[in-house]
Amino acid sequence: MIFVALGANEPSAVGPPRATLEAALVQIAREGGIIKAQSRFYASAPVPASDQPWFVNAVVAIDTLLDPEELLALLHRIEVRFGRVRRERNAARPLDLDLLAYHDLVRDTAPLLPHPRMHERAFVLLPLAEIAPAWRHPLLKATARELAAGLPADHGAKPLPV
Repeated sequence: MIFVALGANEPSAVGPPRATLEAALVQIAREGGIIKAQSRFYASAPVPASDQPWFVNAVVAIDTLLDPEELLALLHRIEVRFGRVRRERNAARPLDLDLLAYHDLVRDTAPLLPHPRMHERAFVLLPLAEIAPAWRHPLLKATARELAAGLPADHGAKPLPV
């Protein structure tokens, strides 16, 4: 499976964060990604903690003929279309698209796979465990469900109403 995380905590030209994520999913599907599964949308505090607005997050499983480099380039182009400007790390943003995993591929060159911090983040693991609970992290050998269950109690993300 190929997994992509979506997040936003600033509005874009299409509207508030949730509308931006929904529009980004349409773009991914138009440009070579077949969406196989989508989590609910979640609200999460910014990491690291700051006075930024909370994020709206989701995870999707996709299928694509694009290789990891091509897929990451596509995700970055879509971010730019929605107003993403990479200024400083962890800045507020209208769209963040992260390639979490590309099948069982393990890479220590760009794009890093699996995503090096995915196992530490509730806003990734909770939606991932929702759509692929038995998916196994290729390095840690734990399932998405096990990784989510192992999160510290103060690491949280809550599902948003449909």
